[in-house]
Amino acid sequence: MVTGFFSDERCFWHGGGNYALTLPVGGLVQPTMGGLPENPETKRRLKNLIEVTGLIRDLDQRGSDPATDQELARVHPRAYLDAFRAASDAGGGELGLRTPFGRGGYEIAALSAGLTVAALRSVLAGDLQNAYALSRPPGHHALPDWPNGFCLINNIAVAIEAARAEGRATRFAVVDWDVHHGNGTEAIYYADPDVLTISIHQEHNYPLDTGDAADRGEGAGLGANINLPLPPGAGHLAYLTVFEEVVIPALHRFRPDVILVACGFDASGVDPLGRMLATAETFRQMTRMVMGAARDLCGGRLVLSHEGGYSEVHVPFCGHAVLEELSGSKISAPDPLAATLLQRQPAARADAFHLDWIRELVALHSA
Repeated sequence: MVTGFFSDERCFWHGGGNYALTLPVGGLVQPTMGGLPENPETKRRLKNLIEVTGLIRDLDQRGSDPATDQELARVHPRAYLDAFRAASDAGGGELGLRTPFGRGGYEIAALSAGLTVAALRSVLAGDLQNAYALSRPPGHHALPDWPNGFCLINNIAVAIEAARAEGRATRFAVVDWDVHHGNGTEAIYYADPDVLTISIHQEHNYPLDTGDAADRGEGAGLGANINLPLPPGAGHLAYLTVFEEVVIPALHRFRPDVILVACGFDASGVDPLGRMLATAETFRQMTRMVMGAARDLCGGRLVLSHEGGYSEVHVPFCGHAVLEELSGSKISAPDPLAATLLQRQPAARADAFHLDWIRELVALHSA
């Protein structure tokens, strides 16, 4: 098994401006040392950890060119791309909601998308069995003409459209386990029967007005959009249950040519922007299950593109667990928060509530 790891130091140089958590500084909002939660440290520390443990040696390290203007324009209108580039050249700004960027932000966002494009291209070409793109800025909230939620370019959609244009695949499945709803990817493919979009997210976290279970696609794409909103406090058992009972059966019904994962780690039990209780082991086991589906359905072809996750301490260990599983490496990095998060898992009564909730999702999406 050969696992590709796509990264570029320049992606860590993306800047978010003067924010405190998700609020612009000013008035009564005092500056903080951290600024936006979407800062380079979570991703950089993941890369640092796999270098320190030696896991990086079990991966095929690669970079990529930025996504081309033509590749970007298959998803985003040229008017938006031109406005983004002009603001970037002029020193930066903010074009949507919570999407600040500095000078050169356009080029960095194009590079972030390029990492996912290259990862998917390499897997579909058979150069790699699977791949992980350490993309930054993230992408799953980006609508074609309106960026939001730290996302400026929809990395996964740009990669899918590049693969389509090159004739490398026709059916794509996107599994999004970021704690926030993948509204951008959903919107782009809402009427497309050849792209299955599945989002497991905390209900009404972000965005506040998308992600309902009843939103299942439209027209020819009806049924090809699956939203799995979970209540705050859902933990390891709930995530694995919804994966086993909804996600994996949906993938088997759809039978994609390749599976992509919008890999956010903000469902972690210590994330500042989520209220879930997933552990590093949760992410490992979801990776194991999606790998099994890829083996059964599409020759193991699987690409993960990094999305959210804002705990500088925990994201590296969650990511390490995922990369261990992807590559089959025996090099481990024991999660220092594992014991604490085990004690914080929902009690039996709460888990019973979560399982009843999931049964309703199973009934809806198997009808």
